[in-house]
Amino acid sequence: MRLAFMGTPEFAVPSLAELIASGHEIVAVYSQPPRPKGRGQKLTPSPVQAFAEAMGLPVFTPESMKAEEAIATFQSLDLDAACVVAYGQILKPAVLDAPRLGCFNLHGSLLPRWRGAAPIQRAIMAGDAQTGVQIMRMSEGLDEGAILLSEVLPIRPDDTAASLSERMATIGATLWTRALAAIERGGVTETEQVGEPTYAKKITPAEARINWARPAAEIDAHIRGLAPFPGAWFEGPDGTRIKALMSAMGPAGPEAPGTVLDDDLLIGCGDGGAVRLLRVQREGKAAQAPDEFLRGYALPLGTVLDPAGAGRT
Repeated sequence: MRLAFMGTPEFAVPSLAELIASGHEIVAVYSQPPRPKGRGQKLTPSPVQAFAEAMGLPVFTPESMKAEEAIATFQSLDLDAACVVAYGQILKPAVLDAPRLGCFNLHGSLLPRWRGAAPIQRAIMAGDAQTGVQIMRMSEGLDEGAILLSEVLPIRPDDTAASLSERMATIGATLWTRALAAIERGGVTETEQVGEPTYAKKITPAEARINWARPAAEIDAHIRGLAPFPGAWFEGPDGTRIKALMSAMGPAGPEAPGTVLDDDLLIGCGDGGAVRLLRVQREGKAAQAPDEFLRGYALPLGTVLDPAGAGRT
């Protein structure tokens, strides 16, 4: 098939690789424009752009797919279909209707649960037992299209957004070959979404702050769901911002929420439980294991962290 691929982050790269390997003709790759990155704020191409260029594919990076010129270019490609994975731009009907067979999206949840920008993070943060990847026909509404293929994945107790995203990207990529073959021969079954939708809105910096007054299971899920980016965080006694990048449920901690319960970063929570921090990062420092972190930053037994996160955001 004659395809366009539209995607931006690392999550989308396995899907592009799978489409190339399966022999489809990728006539155009669309990605978000290069953005400033790092200390030097050098313009850096997205993972999808970098991979596509390394494979010798033509790449388009319009600031907006709503612009008339961008729409006209897309319409001129004479596509059979477009495959979309975390592209990051809203597509107008003129774009959705341009390919002969339509535009299709790989989404990282079991729709209609977690429509929107951050489905992987939200599923972990909510304590969901499972999630999935689905290929859907794109429509004007936010992730409202009919489902073509699904694969259910369990969410493991030690999953972070990074580990779950990696599994979902790999498994999701394998769905494209089956989906496109069924679409091409007209044998695909499209199932409308059923149930009350929930929305995976973008994570805000203030929301990432840990509230030690919450139950331990919620705090553990909060930390893992935001790891490694943007990273759940709390303030040390001196106001230093500290990211918690990995955690696990600990033994009961009857002290006040936010109390440091031992010399290995066990922190008491609001329900009498506790969370052990397994990977932390101070501002301007590399991520560290608890023993290494505590050699350079004192959090003595009995220290009480601000439990409700009432400081800066």
